[in-house]
Amino acid sequence: MLSERLKDQSEQLPEALAAFGVNKHIPAIIARNVLTALSFYPELRPACINFRFKQRISSSVMQAQPDFSTILMRRKHRRYVINISSMFRLIHTAIPIHELPDEIMIGWIGHELGHIMDYERRSNTGLVGFGISYLTSPAYVKRVEQIADQFAVDHGLGPYLIATKRFILTHAHLPQAYKDKIARLYVSPEVIVEQVRKLEDAKAEQQTPGGSSL
Repeated sequence: MLSERLKDQSEQLPEALAAFGVNKHIPAIIARNVLTALSFYPELRPACINFRFKQRISSSVMQAQPDFSTILMRRKHRRYVINISSMFRLIHTAIPIHELPDEIMIGWIGHELGHIMDYERRSNTGLVGFGISYLTSPAYVKRVEQIADQFAVDHGLGPYLIATKRFILTHAHLPQAYKDKIARLYVSPEVIVEQVRKLEDAKAEQQTPGGSSL
């Protein structure tokens, strides 16, 4: 269900956008950006997702994970959590996360929703194995982050994702260790640009009469 604060604001949101808040708990201050990102993932409309602020997330800004109390339940009864750092921490200061530009927030949340798309296709046993591998294998972490990015690109969030990654990698006041981690584990903006181009070319080919016979 929508959080109470989001219900209070629902009349201010376009009806088509507010509809993506079903089964979701979303802080009102980021509701529009979260719902915009969710609108690219119609498959996740039935999913129960709790978006919650945390004071600090170890070495991350956002983090998507299953609600471990539901990990052994049937897939339709699973719940998920997306933790969001309440502050965007820079080298010498910090700003409230909701003050980031809209396109950056949408791209960031869109990537985390890509993780949930990945979780949704996994069995209960697969999720347990996922957790173990994620904690023990840097190579597996890199692959999982690539999968989440691919889900985001395939669902039309490529431009937002590119903006988010460029924002991180070129930000003069972000800790270098964090930027190095993003560069090491995540798909680069240049690769995503190429993925978006290929996706657009494939769509154009499908729409061209006789294109499939080439």
